[in-house]
Amino acid sequence: MLFFFLQAMQLMAQGNDGVTEVTLKVMPGLQFDVVRFTVKPGALVKLSFTNTDDMSHNLLITKPGKRLAVVNAALQLEEKGPAMNYIPKSSDVLWSVPILSPEQTKSLSFKAPLQAGAYPYVCTYPGHGFVMYGVMYVNAEGKMPELKNDPNIPPARQEDKLADAGKHDIHHAHQQEMPKADHPYATVPPYLYRIFMEDASPAAIAVSLPQNLSYCWDAGVCRLRYAWKGGFVDNTALWKGHADATAKIIGTIFYRDKTTYPLRVGDPDAIPVTEYKGYRLVDKYPEFHYTLNGIDVYELILPKEDGKGLVRKFRIPDANKEVWFAANLHDEAVTYEASAGNWDHEKLRLNPQQAREFTLIMTSYPLVYSRKK
Repeated sequence: MLFFFLQAMQLMAQGNDGVTEVTLKVMPGLQFDVVRFTVKPGALVKLSFTNTDDMSHNLLITKPGKRLAVVNAALQLEEKGPAMNYIPKSSDVLWSVPILSPEQTKSLSFKAPLQAGAYPYVCTYPGHGFVMYGVMYVNAEGKMPELKNDPNIPPARQEDKLADAGKHDIHHAHQQEMPKADHPYATVPPYLYRIFMEDASPAAIAVSLPQNLSYCWDAGVCRLRYAWKGGFVDNTALWKGHADATAKIIGTIFYRDKTTYPLRVGDPDAIPVTEYKGYRLVDKYPEFHYTLNGIDVYELILPKEDGKGLVRKFRIPDANKEVWFAANLHDEAVTYEASAGNWDHEKLRLNPQQAREFTLIMTSYPLVYSRKK
């Protein structure tokens, strides 16, 4: 019965001329109200984008897997950005809606690609592209991944029912009432933002953890940058599109990695070549995947149960050389407990077997001895 209902509603998403109509708006917190929908290969599509926010936004549809490349290309426009609507000249950009001021609407008509795939859409206004995006699925069956496992939408939207236009809400997405909240989803840790952070590359990821802990992980260089306690981030300056703005940390930094690079493979003094591969959610916590000299590394960061530090779980399944973890033991107010290996001066030394899975518990002196006010 449900199948026939969805089929009927899919027909309602098409006008008399056979055009599939999609309506997108903006929710508070730099989010599209609908972060995924489906169309058939070669279908005629009319996408109407209304800026229901109090700041400017654009919308670009890219080739599969090219969202971040386009976002970074838009950042490189610098002073040319406003005149170009922050739309880079790139073959990766398939269609675009220019910058819209608040309450402006613009429609975009196009023929869906014949090649099935996941085609991202994103706002490339400065500071927006790492968190404000969605995906157009092109396939004949109208299939999409299970919402909670969809890797092509913002992770915090994976349990948000309003995020999924699916088959039956494409035509009616504009009828959804906009929520009266600072965020478009419940900000219950753990959750993350891809956003500009101080002392990090443009590919920084801010993660909010339970126990009022947070950390900044830099996907541009594949490393934990710093961690803090007391709150998460204030994105006000970013969301208003201020030039060179970064998210403001709420709380106090208790750890900052001051090494040239923490993990080494084979040679304890050689800085490895890194490449970011993405992340997956493990019980809602991001497990980062990257390579060191071509060797896969997986890093999962959890809060200590007492809220006094972090637990870092590493997996290097194909380790075939010694692995070293460097730490500034004499320059940090942090103690380390390792599940394997031995400390050699300021480096933890692990043989290949030990490196395949090990844990580091980092405890902060200031957090242990701080007094509640």
